[in-house]
This record gives sequence, structure tokens and C-alpha cells, in this order.
Amino acid sequence: MNENNGWAFFLLGVGVGVGLGIVFAPRSGSEVRGLIKDKALEGGDYIKRRTEDIRDTAGDLVDKSKSAVVRQKDQLSAAVDAGKQAYREAISSTAAESQGAAEPAI
Repeated sequence: MNENNGWAFFLLGVGVGVGLGIVFAPRSGSEVRGLIKDKALEGGDYIKRRTEDIRDTAGDLVDKSKSAVVRQKDQLSAAVDAGKQAYREAISSTAAESQGAAEPAI
């Protein structure tokens, strides 16, 4: 009787294995190629979207950088102009004082 039980369990195992093999059988070659193609197209679309996002972000950063450079240039130009004006005023003030000191007091 032990031998019969062993064969019964063996046949039961084979049956379960065949059933699971049918349920989880791999796809056919054309299905696999189709799946690979679909996943490759999805990956290409994802890369395309990310590339556009990065390009837009880079464009925004370039625009902000240009704006910052223009602002800094304007501030520097204004500071140089203010320095020149202060220099002129200091020179003319010094010249006026030296002319006033050179005139004799009556």
C-alpha cells in the first residue's frame, strides 16, 4: 500500500505541475515581440517627454540668467555713473575752494 500512495502523490504532483505550467505558460514569440515593442515605444515617449521638460527648464534658467546679467550690468553702470558724478562734484568743489582761498580778502 505504501507503493500505491507514493505513485498517487507522484501523479498528483505531475498533474499540479502541468496545470500550473499551462496557467503560467510563457507567451508566444509574436506576443513577446509585441510586448517588447510596446515597452520600447513607451520608453521612447518617456524619454521624449523628459527631454522636452529638461529643455524647457534649461530655457527658463537661461532666460533668468540673462535677466540677472542685464540687471547687474545696469546696477554696475549706475554705480559707475554715480562715482563719476561724485568725482566731478568733489573736483569742482575743491577747485572752487582753492580759487576762493587764492582771492585776497579786502
